[in-house]
Amino acid sequence: MKLAVFGANSSTGRHLTEQALAAGHTVTAVVRRPDGFPLSDPHLQTFQADVLDKAAVERAVAGQDAVISILGVPYGRQPVTVLSRGITHITDAMTLHGVKRLATVTSRLLGARAHRSAREKPLYERFMYRRVLYPVFTTLGRTLYDDMLRMEQIVRATDLDWTIIRPSALFNTNVVSNYHFGPPESPGLYTSRIDLANSLLREVTDNSHVHSTVSVFTTEGVPTFGDILKKEVMGIGSWDHK
Repeated sequence: MKLAVFGANSSTGRHLTEQALAAGHTVTAVVRRPDGFPLSDPHLQTFQADVLDKAAVERAVAGQDAVISILGVPYGRQPVTVLSRGITHITDAMTLHGVKRLATVTSRLLGARAHRSAREKPLYERFMYRRVLYPVFTTLGRTLYDDMLRMEQIVRATDLDWTIIRPSALFNTNVVSNYHFGPPESPGLYTSRIDLANSLLREVTDNSHVHSTVSVFTTEGVPTFGDILKKEVMGIGSWDHK
């Protein structure tokens, strides 16, 4: 399978690229700075493009069998439009070139605004999440999550075979675990980046959740809440893993 990966130079993107190449796929890693991309392989093409450059995105998507988008931007106070504008260019390019399969990433934090079944108690109703995690993350990332919601709406409005994956709080490890898929509101605090990468690759090859929004969460070897707060939110210290 020929895969285009937008956001390939992120931690999750590098994991995904390595896994896809190991599985025998051909990967086009779409990055803004090819010189900074650390991977090489006979079946890997590093393609320079800014996701806001419509023509460049169209060239990257041409000839692919599937597209995986791991677009992301840091928290900030300024309005964010990169995700929604970028996914518009990606989905338009896919429609233009007849590429149907798309998997993309948003966040479990969007579940606070999503519909849920009456019998399920989502994570955001649990005390720690409701009183600590949700207020901190959604305050820091309000403009980012607003744009993620716009991105999801754009994806759902297409005729593509799409899957939206909402990971929980991200952390690093170097081994794919026995992670779980579930509805967007399924309990589960953490998702390792290598598990997220694997779940995206599985989606475009197995097509298990077409036209669905799903969560993916890690249950083995998860960090403490303090680890996530210090290393992912406050940027203090670093993970011992890759």
